[in-house]
Amino acid sequence: MPTVLVRNGRVVSASESAEADLFVDGERIALVGQGLSLPADTVIDASGCLVLPGGIDAHTHLDMKAGGVTSADDFETGTRAAAFGGTTTVVDFATPEPGEPLLAALETWHRKAEGRAAIDYGFHMALRGLGDTTLGEMARLTRDEGVTSFKLYLAYPGVLQVDDATFFRALLGARECGALTLVHAENGGVIDVLVRQALARGETAPRYHAITRPPETEAEATARAVSLATMAGAPLYVVHLSCAAALAHVSAARDRGLPVHAETCPQYLFLSTADYDRPGFEGARYVMSPPLRELSDQEALWRGLAGGDLEVVATDHCPFTLADKARGRHDFSRIPNGAPGIETRMMLLWDGGVRAGRIDAQRFVELTATAPARLFGLWPGKGTIAVGSDADLVVWDPEREVRLSAETLHMRVDYSPYEGRVVRGGPVVVLSRGEVLVDHGEWKGRPGRGRFLKRAHGPARPA
Repeated sequence: MPTVLVRNGRVVSASESAEADLFVDGERIALVGQGLSLPADTVIDASGCLVLPGGIDAHTHLDMKAGGVTSADDFETGTRAAAFGGTTTVVDFATPEPGEPLLAALETWHRKAEGRAAIDYGFHMALRGLGDTTLGEMARLTRDEGVTSFKLYLAYPGVLQVDDATFFRALLGARECGALTLVHAENGGVIDVLVRQALARGETAPRYHAITRPPETEAEATARAVSLATMAGAPLYVVHLSCAAALAHVSAARDRGLPVHAETCPQYLFLSTADYDRPGFEGARYVMSPPLRELSDQEALWRGLAGGDLEVVATDHCPFTLADKARGRHDFSRIPNGAPGIETRMMLLWDGGVRAGRIDAQRFVELTATAPARLFGLWPGKGTIAVGSDADLVVWDPEREVRLSAETLHMRVDYSPYEGRVVRGGPVVVLSRGEVLVDHGEWKGRPGRGRFLKRAHGPARPA
């Protein structure tokens, strides 16, 4: 098996930072120490750089159908773009068709990824409802298939939304089989009323997407989800939390010692409602759910990241082309919800978080790699730099300047929400299981080398 020596870098984990060399034998880290001089097939000089564990994006939507269109990145282009941004593992969402067995949906997603994914990947399973066999299927997926998390929606009535009884039964079922329940927390019924009222008044522009999904709809659904999870005695993970009002309910639950976890996304840290007022139809680029919020919400989210109530930064990567977005030119409710982010997550968080003094480098590693590995059954194989762990490594140049642009990024979509923004700090060499995928901007990976990861049960505790 090939060997790799990474020399002269500063190794950063979630718990410590120290000058060290790494020796990789095959796919795993074999040695961590100072002054290593072992012969190796590949020697990487990390002078002036940090060496980080490969990023884990625990929330992506690759090759996903939505309302007559399909997300622009498939598992080949999406995982390639992820690697260019320093992410070496993704956890995508398998979503069954109405009435489709969960195992059949899982097979569909396996077919989407096999032969295409360039990095390692796992799957969450979305639940549209609970039929007679669903709880048994959940147990089998958790026990045999390595799918140990299930997502339910409190939004999108008539499409994905479940009622409270179904959500509660799913929480009970997940608790019994040792799985983690994920929730998209928005009050879909109230939003539906607000959307209908807005359209009746002729309010059709993209800005009304945010107006009809106010923070109160997210806060109410978050509070309800936390209450139901508490009654069920089940752990809960709130996806793409966007506002201070929702975060307050998560923080209160965690203060009580409840197993409530939450992620946010870069779009909620760096974009705001002002983006919906861009000229013409440009605001459609920022239509996602939950919508962008006020600047005061950004500050609350940053405090949550620094203080620990927000544990993960994921992307909710679900890109649609400008032509897809144009379907809602005369009706904001027809604009496909989603935006690209799989490649820019770590660079944005470093620049706006570490360089800005909001978080330190160790917290950056925790948010982008270690916490998602622990929460989703991937740790310690992923998310850390330790002997025996997978050699998913990122040589990170804290001074590298990158101009974010659709022309230079690798996601298969014709715009960037951060067009023209210059960030400092980014990956120069990216390895997945000891194989160099990106080397100073050159792609050396290949489609299909990524492996499906059977994930363990339940959140792992720190050593």
